[in-house]
Amino acid sequence: MTDALVASLTRIAGPALVERDPRGMPRVVPDSEEMVAELCRAATAAGWRVRIEGRTSWLPADAPAEFAIATRGLDRVVSVSGADLVASVQAGATLDRVRRELAAHGLWLALDPPGHPERTIGSIFATGTAGALRQGYGPARDHVLGCTVVAGDGRVIEAGGRVVKNVAGYDLTRLQVGAFGAFGIITSLHLRLRALPAADVTLLARGERDRLTHAARGLMAAAASLASLELFSPALAADPEWTLAARCMGTAEAAGPEVARLMEMTEPDWERLDQDQSHAFWNQAARGPLAAPVSLRLGALLDGVDDLLDLLYERLGEGLVSAGAGTGSIRWSGDATVEQLRGVRLVAAEREIPLTLERAPYDLRQAVGHFGAYREGVGQLVTRLRETFDPKGILAVAVEGHDGR
Repeated sequence: MTDALVASLTRIAGPALVERDPRGMPRVVPDSEEMVAELCRAATAAGWRVRIEGRTSWLPADAPAEFAIATRGLDRVVSVSGADLVASVQAGATLDRVRRELAAHGLWLALDPPGHPERTIGSIFATGTAGALRQGYGPARDHVLGCTVVAGDGRVIEAGGRVVKNVAGYDLTRLQVGAFGAFGIITSLHLRLRALPAADVTLLARGERDRLTHAARGLMAAAASLASLELFSPALAADPEWTLAARCMGTAEAAGPEVARLMEMTEPDWERLDQDQSHAFWNQAARGPLAAPVSLRLGALLDGVDDLLDLLYERLGEGLVSAGAGTGSIRWSGDATVEQLRGVRLVAAEREIPLTLERAPYDLRQAVGHFGAYREGVGQLVTRLRETFDPKGILAVAVEGHDGR
């Protein structure tokens, strides 16, 4: 079967673009959107299961399938418009490359997702992962104006932020962000940009967790204008104490007064980092979750952050934690069993808090699901959407899980 499959894939893509992964499974690295579509059409006709990959630096490449489609061959920054503050980027372009090319135009994508800077743009938006900058600039979906997706049956679907009627009135662009590839393979995106900030200042405060969350709530009540306000556990901050990080960005005229206001506060006591220290701190925070096999995120109201952190500690252990002290979004990374994850999801569901399993080995992803239903009816909706975008079920993505919920 494998040799015959490789021969079929080679006829479609050519020998230079067909390889084998470390376990011997065929992998195709398409260099065009049309080739992705042709591969999906062939898989649908033959009943082959397909695993979607970027550069495998975030999600492990372990979903069972007949072959993999790796988007790293689609790696161009197609266009950058400074006047419109928009860039068109292929899904396989790395975050580091996009950042460098935008910086040459004095522009910036206001996202700092967890993981390695060699993560692909497609991976970031397919998993919907955002970092501390969501405080000032919003979640991942707020940075996408449109996208092109190849459905499981090979249809090429373009969306520019409009509502697509054949998916029950859903905005297709936003639907794809955080879908983990369940509704198709993202091949390109139109990204919302900003001017590269002239000022970027990071302040740190350390101490007991409850004291820092109290201080963070005070900052939010005082309408502090911050790009980030993030709480880090000792393990993630590589510090004996919990750390609260405040980041002020923008023009010097806007950021300067905010930095001065924070430094004048008597509670907490802030330390200002120099440029190299700031870069090292945020780089460490982004890479930290890679040290653990499991990462999940939850969203809570601001006044519920302490209770949710207590729940995670009780059920999963302290782990590597970053919590949006101004957004309520929490990311936990560590080691966890299927039963532990189901237990946390159940308790969170009772509080109407969604839990998204961002990364884990496939057996956990399959059992729990990336975003298994947390309230009645969500599972049916996901099933209908999958049938719309992948009618033959060729895309190997464990979104719903098999926990009976």
